[in-house]
Amino acid sequence: MTSNKTRTSKRKKDHIELCLNEDVEFQHKTTGLEKYAFEHYANTEVKFEKIDLNTSFFNNNISYPFLISCMTGGNIESVNLNTELAVAANELNIPIGVGSQRQALENNSYHNSYKIIREKAPDVPVLSNIGAAEFCKLKDTGSINKLIEMIQADAFVIHLNPLQELLQPEGEPNFHGLLKNIERVKSFINIPIILKEVGAGIGKRSAKDLLEAGADGIDVAGAGGTSWAGVELLRTGKITEDDKYFWDWGIPTAECIEQVEKLKKDYDFTLIASGGLKNFDDIAKALVLGADITASAKVLLKIATEYKAEGVVAHVTGIFENVKKIMYLTGCTTLKEFRKVKPVNKVIN
Repeated sequence: MTSNKTRTSKRKKDHIELCLNEDVEFQHKTTGLEKYAFEHYANTEVKFEKIDLNTSFFNNNISYPFLISCMTGGNIESVNLNTELAVAANELNIPIGVGSQRQALENNSYHNSYKIIREKAPDVPVLSNIGAAEFCKLKDTGSINKLIEMIQADAFVIHLNPLQELLQPEGEPNFHGLLKNIERVKSFINIPIILKEVGAGIGKRSAKDLLEAGADGIDVAGAGGTSWAGVELLRTGKITEDDKYFWDWGIPTAECIEQVEKLKKDYDFTLIASGGLKNFDDIAKALVLGADITASAKVLLKIATEYKAEGVVAHVTGIFENVKKIMYLTGCTTLKEFRKVKPVNKVIN
């Protein structure tokens, strides 16, 4: 009989390989960011060299409004990938998340695949991570503290993946008690709690409930990028016509950002935008739509695999050099000014 340890590690390996080698993008639905354009500000007086991208992430100063999203851990292949990503995050002075630490609760075989991130990124915020299904089953504080202490985490991420759990052969689509558990955990951990989708999006109604329960951050992770429904369907090896409907299930990223940003007038929280942010244009639009921080995963995974930490650093640096050009052309020196411009106009086809 295959042990939980073996099954979890094998599943994580499958996920990496499929994301690297197969087309796991949404097939028809997009992020919605392509519907917007920036308004050119012809009389800009901005000095390009004075443009400042520094910002705060839960009281930590970071150099770019960007984090390397939760990706992988829990198998031997993750060690090298997480090493490269962590080295890059530390050099860039940006946060980085570990992949789901569920496997770390089952046994200690691959603890180093998580610990290596803190070891190689000692100077930046590191995000712990557990899935909602597993989080709902945790009855004691010891397990959560174990995950946090393992990587000396600066924030605790709970990822919401109901669609993935529903379609995963080994899935556990039971999030009963989630909101009450968030309230309970909030009372005994002293680091921020972030609720994150994995690609189907968090809308206004969901975000409001999560904020009421005590969430400090919302990572919308909208539709238009990697479809984890698609990943799980490919793992099964058989995809029906009905399955294709769920491959494209979710709220587009742009719509998520706009919906959740409206809650800022009533709640104090950090809004993180992810889900199909592939280039500088996507990231710039996410920022002006209301995101405090942007995030990416799969594209960085591929770059780290082929070009190591140096490639990741070059990629992220290049993105934000172009974001600065957009800020210059819209008359903005700081991110605060950039978010106020709201230069996005719907493109009329």
